Amino acid sequence: MSEPTTYASAGVDVEAGDKAVELMKASVRRATRPEVLGGLGGFAGMFDASAIARMTRPVLATSTDGVGTKVAIAQALDRHDTIGFDLVGMVVDDIVVCGAEPLFMTDYIATGKVVPERVAAIVSGIAAACEQARVALVGGETAEHPGLLEPDEYDVAGAATGVVEHADVLGPDRVAAGDVVLALASSGLHSNGYSLVRHVVRTAGWELDREVPEFGRTLGEELLTPTRVYAADLVDLFRTDGVDVHALSHVTGGGLAANLARVLPPGSFARVDRSTWTPPAVFSTVAALGKVPQDDLERTLNMGVGFVAMLPAEQVDAATAFLAARGIPAWVAGEVVDEADTTPDPGHEVVRGAKGVEGGAVQLVGDYRA
Repeated sequence: MSEPTTYASAGVDVEAGDKAVELMKASVRRATRPEVLGGLGGFAGMFDASAIARMTRPVLATSTDGVGTKVAIAQALDRHDTIGFDLVGMVVDDIVVCGAEPLFMTDYIATGKVVPERVAAIVSGIAAACEQARVALVGGETAEHPGLLEPDEYDVAGAATGVVEHADVLGPDRVAAGDVVLALASSGLHSNGYSLVRHVVRTAGWELDREVPEFGRTLGEELLTPTRVYAADLVDLFRTDGVDVHALSHVTGGGLAANLARVLPPGSFARVDRSTWTPPAVFSTVAALGKVPQDDLERTLNMGVGFVAMLPAEQVDAATAFLAARGIPAWVAGEVVDEADTTPDPGHEVVRGAKGVEGGAVQLVGDYRA
């Protein structure tokens, strides 16, 4: 006679899920705001929107994203407390591009087998990043998918909501000829292009525990560097006297040129000078190891620039000083001009718009500083 079939025998451990919730409670409590109602474990997260009602014309902004194949690095190293910064950065830093303040976030973790300590480590990273971004983590879901994912496999995704006064929405309509292209340094690869990076290192036969002198640490440690989360610092920059940011671009998939082109008005042209910065060593290492063509590298990786701001030239000093005080290096990388008044440099690709947006034109010129 066959044994009775239970949910546990099918591979789903409800008790492990409950234990994971208990382990993550302390982390989630720190990722809150005064507007949060209720606690962990409800069917829905609740957020008091009274302040929004007092706005003249509140506009809600929302974004959703994941981390991509960077999770494979975390799984290979069995280190799961940093991947949350990658998730939060990919989500809330898209929201801040339009000038919105991110308010709250939810997360979703799918795994082949719920290991409470691993799930708690993932959520602890998400909560720490939310706390840094001043975003409330109001809820989430952990799903066990035996047979679909291997026991040690997982993927993470999240969604967030923010708000901005309509009169304060940032975008191409604010950008004008003469605006400076201000580059904000990334912390490394962030969370894009890992399919390329992983293919390069795998083909080269490099192991994650390989010590790389150029990095000053192992390959795995470099690849797992958390994404820099800019949201709270940029929101505060908006509110700084003497700084009038016209547009922002989050440099993610597609690279610097394509993402910058998305936030420029048609008819504008931004020439970005590579010689104004030195990309971190991980970028040149990937390029050399895989013989990756420069144009492909720049379409895939951020090359050391995680965000770009457009603002009047006379406000650059105030903006860079503010960002430096927050630990974010920033520098003038280019200028916006009317396309009709300029001639593109021969031999360099001109990128026009991206992802369905008919934006301006961007050209990267020169060589990276050694």
